[in-house]
Amino acid sequence: MTIYRLTDENFDEVVKNNAVVIVDFWADWCSTCLSFAPIYVQIADLHPEVIFAKVNSQVNQIVSAQFRIQSIPTIIGFKKGREVHRKPGAISGQMLEEVIEKIKNSVPD
Repeated sequence: MTIYRLTDENFDEVVKNNAVVIVDFWADWCSTCLSFAPIYVQIADLHPEVIFAKVNSQVNQIVSAQFRIQSIPTIIGFKKGREVHRKPGAISGQMLEEVIEKIKNSVPD
């Protein structure tokens, strides 16, 4: 499974052109983010129908500010280009699975 690396420049294109996108906002210095990364990849492998992406919030400050990222990691789920779910903090694989189901079953505003 490919994990997309989103930037200030390509974020909108990827999120708006895919049905379901889950974005992990993280930073290199964040030990919790680094611990969560293998869980994120493992769960991504189980859901080929979903686009999984990461945004380095330290490097991509425009999009991080746009989504008011105040703690990392933060997972944001998008459906048809709209934010439908947000979960700050590290989560388990089971919790990530629950988040994915909420996102897939949500109706964008």
